[in-house]
Amino acid sequence: MLVCHCNIITQKEIENTIIEFLDADPWQLLVPAKIYHALKKRGRCCGCFPNVVETIIKVTEDYHLRHGPNDSNAVLFIDRVRSLRHEYGSSRHEGRSKGHRAA
Repeated sequence: MLVCHCNIITQKEIENTIIEFLDADPWQLLVPAKIYHALKKRGRCCGCFPNVVETIIKVTEDYHLRHGPNDSNAVLFIDRVRSLRHEYGSSRHEGRSKGHRAA
């Protein structure tokens, strides 16, 4: 699935990059800019960043569940991040105003 239309970045590319970062350091902070930098891309319209954040949360949660099934703190922390995301960041769809038209 295509996540970023400006840079032609797929969901799989983002997931693989996240896993590479987590393999290097499972507790590092991952943000969309870091993922894009690793892919040698940059955010243009940045409308895809909310979806990239959701992918980071999902892949990180799955990664920690696979590699540390006894570490319930990781899942609790990720749930807290997800709730903050819903509280502060996902009220708008991809950061665009309601009257925004692509064409």
